[in-house]
Amino acid sequence: ASGGLSGIPLGRNTFMWHCMTVDEALSALHVEPALGLSEEEASARLAKFGHNELEDRGIKSPWAILWEQLTAVMVIILIIAAAISFLLGETTDGIAILAIVIVNAVLGLRQEYKAEKAMAALKQLAVPSVRVRRAGALVSVSARDLVPGDIVYLEAGSSIPADGRLIESANLQVEEAALTGESLPAEKSCDWTGAEATPLADRLNSVYMGTSVTYGRGALVVAETGMRTELGKIATMIQSVDRAPTPLQIRLDNLGKVLAVVALVLVGLIFVLGLWREGVGHLRELFLTSVSMAVAAVPEGLPAVVTIALALGAQRMLGRHALIRKLLAVEALGSVTVICSDKTGTLTENRMSVRSVVAGGAQFDLPIEKDAITRSPGVAIALSVGALCNDAQWSSTDKKSKVKAIGDPTETALCEGAAEAGFDKYHLESLMPRIAEAPFDSIRKRMATVHEVVTAGTPIWPGLPGESAPAFVTCVKGAVDGLLGVCDRILTESGVLAIGQEHIAETLRVNDSLSSQGMRVLGFAYAPLAERPSSMDAKDLESKLVFAGMMALNDPPRPEVRDAVALCKSAGIRPIMITGDHPLTAAHIGSELGLQAPGMGAVSGSELEAMSDVELRRAVREVTVFARVTPETKLDIVTALQNEGEIVAMTGDGVNDAPALRKANIGVAMGITGTDVSKGASDMILLDDNFATIVAAVAEGRTIYDNIRKFIRYLMTTNSAELWVMISAPFLGMPLPLLPLQILWMNLVTDGLPALALGVEPPERNVMRRPPVKSGDSLFAQGLGIHVFWVGLLMAVIALGAGWYYWLHEPAGSDGATRWQTMTFTILTLSQMAHVLAIRSGKDSLFTAGLWSNRPLMLAVIATILLQCALIYAPLLQGVFRMVPLSAWDMAVALVLSSAVFWAVEIEKAVLRRTANRGE
Repeated sequence: ASGGLSGIPLGRNTFMWHCMTVDEALSALHVEPALGLSEEEASARLAKFGHNELEDRGIKSPWAILWEQLTAVMVIILIIAAAISFLLGETTDGIAILAIVIVNAVLGLRQEYKAEKAMAALKQLAVPSVRVRRAGALVSVSARDLVPGDIVYLEAGSSIPADGRLIESANLQVEEAALTGESLPAEKSCDWTGAEATPLADRLNSVYMGTSVTYGRGALVVAETGMRTELGKIATMIQSVDRAPTPLQIRLDNLGKVLAVVALVLVGLIFVLGLWREGVGHLRELFLTSVSMAVAAVPEGLPAVVTIALALGAQRMLGRHALIRKLLAVEALGSVTVICSDKTGTLTENRMSVRSVVAGGAQFDLPIEKDAITRSPGVAIALSVGALCNDAQWSSTDKKSKVKAIGDPTETALCEGAAEAGFDKYHLESLMPRIAEAPFDSIRKRMATVHEVVTAGTPIWPGLPGESAPAFVTCVKGAVDGLLGVCDRILTESGVLAIGQEHIAETLRVNDSLSSQGMRVLGFAYAPLAERPSSMDAKDLESKLVFAGMMALNDPPRPEVRDAVALCKSAGIRPIMITGDHPLTAAHIGSELGLQAPGMGAVSGSELEAMSDVELRRAVREVTVFARVTPETKLDIVTALQNEGEIVAMTGDGVNDAPALRKANIGVAMGITGTDVSKGASDMILLDDNFATIVAAVAEGRTIYDNIRKFIRYLMTTNSAELWVMISAPFLGMPLPLLPLQILWMNLVTDGLPALALGVEPPERNVMRRPPVKSGDSLFAQGLGIHVFWVGLLMAVIALGAGWYYWLHEPAGSDGATRWQTMTFTILTLSQMAHVLAIRSGKDSLFTAGLWSNRPLMLAVIATILLQCALIYAPLLQGVFRMVPLSAWDMAVALVLSSAVFWAVEIEKAVLRRTANRGE
């Protein structure tokens, strides 16, 4: 879109600026680099284009978020339940339910509002002031006031204030990991021009807001500001992405709708049955009983149990280096079917490391044995040159401390690799101090240093002609192909030979082989000198060199990740790598970690962008390694996976990851290397940036989901038993067997205490040896609904059968209390305790799991039984709950009958175990 002030292409697609030469870009922006913009022109452009800042759009107000929290179906049912409890005079129950509602609403408000404020972190990436040429003078202006056409000067340490086209560059390197995912600084050149489809990470003539200069200097002409920058596009995506509800939110919402219908039906059914059996003389009691049963059908303790289980899970995850920002993310992790992981720092160690040294026709992998150094002098020289021709700073001279260098990642790796082989940089420089250098530049792609040998006469350079060391040595490192062109000799196992075509061909073959494995390969050469060089020019220093060898470096995989990947696969979870790194590097790491078969390549972001929707969905089903991706492509991958029905966990650390983190079902940010923007858009933060921590969090999430299902299994079974008893009794000619107060007692105490303790049940032994729960499955899937039906019916048959027998043989007490109602109530309570013990494990027997492996649950069961005994035998409570004391025989009968529920469930689990063993 062209037009605008002075013909400047307002909002021009930034894919086009890198296609222009310097002169074309300056012409399009109507600016002379020696003069810059005049103050009048800058003011006019500022008025037209606006300030160079990111805008907040559409952030929800706290009131809107609170309204969403309070209008969820389950919450509405709980509010109605609280109102009914107050109507029945059960003030304590009503207050407890309202407290649950308030706590959940406040937690939800706090978490979601913090997520909505992720934009604030983006704004902090803008620098406060920059050096700009205005009206021929170099002035300092606020980055907020930059406009297209401004000439901005850069140096090491500068933050890039806007998107721009370089017009000057001298050894310029820019850290772009936050935008591109590249683990190494990008070398920039103003002379480079590219094609329109060139990925962001490969645009060598352009720089972008939110990145920083690590080396060299340069100047840029501002092309885009504010929301039109690449950072601005990401900000727009963050604000436009709608978060998908977690699986638990969907399932609880569906459960709430079902229970709402059930509650209404029960009110009418029990009222009609009671009216049929009791007559119109008991209308008030019938109404209270009907409403009590409706309240019983709604598990008002569910939000409390879920919140407590999630909070305890979050605490356990914190101990395993995973910080949970949103409680619902804990459970959602258990439903994850795909983990999309960044490479650098998550799957790898985020540090360059020397993997191999090639010298004398042989390859030596680190750690290098001492006899290898003795056999091949080229190994010693290559390692020494790597440490000497190096600007990294050695952090310690203490041999007992861990070797560590500070500086460029590649140079620090060379220092540390040399030190591990016994060639300490500090010691080498004491023997051969640097006296001159020719710094690295992007044209030569080499660096040279000159060293004086202070221990002249000592043979510290094995393999050199002569018996003693030279007085001076030139050390050179750089790209292998370019370095071979300035070498006339090569160091072999037979000594120093004139370099021939066969040597060059073999060296380049090995170089290409290592590069195809995703390695960064550097060559090393030296020149012994009898006297100090007369010229320190790079051309003179880098001539007549002896090629010593090569080193292959990479960012090594974390040692624990391969096992974590294998565990993911055994758990039915597909791990996918999505990185901004080079496809060769990504493919090699993916194969090394077991993400894909050896020899398989990576699909690049440009290939994905050319795909149709159908092709993209096919690709995300089959491909496990994606490389050179853009923020838009990451978002497309996550969206395509979700459209395929996957529950996606997405990791990331950069600004470019934020839209995909927000879109994913679970956004996982890096705690060490992550930007504030990525953390603000995430649900969970990895404090150790480790992929294995995600897998551990998934196991924790599955455990929590299992425990929530156990709670629902327990509560819905016991509630269904109460409903069966209340509905069936009139058909046997019996009065309603449970009083409203007794129903509320079971709802509050008998259900509540054990249910809370189920939330801390230890994980099942097969928790990561089974596929994840299908996204479309309800909470009643996988046999839970059938269990609720038959076990609830069994409880009802036992309790009502005993009650019916006692009703036939026992007259009513003088105060209206009856033994048959007391027996029915007691057997139901004890049956619930038997049931909760039996369902602690989904398949294993209680005796295998261990009776006291969940101590809180055992204490809750004992406390519930003691409270039930208090109702039966304490005179004050007897009158309140209309109970009669039971004899020892009656209690024995109640215990024996209720234990039948325990044994029935144990038999069910034994059948399931046998069936599973046959299937295996």
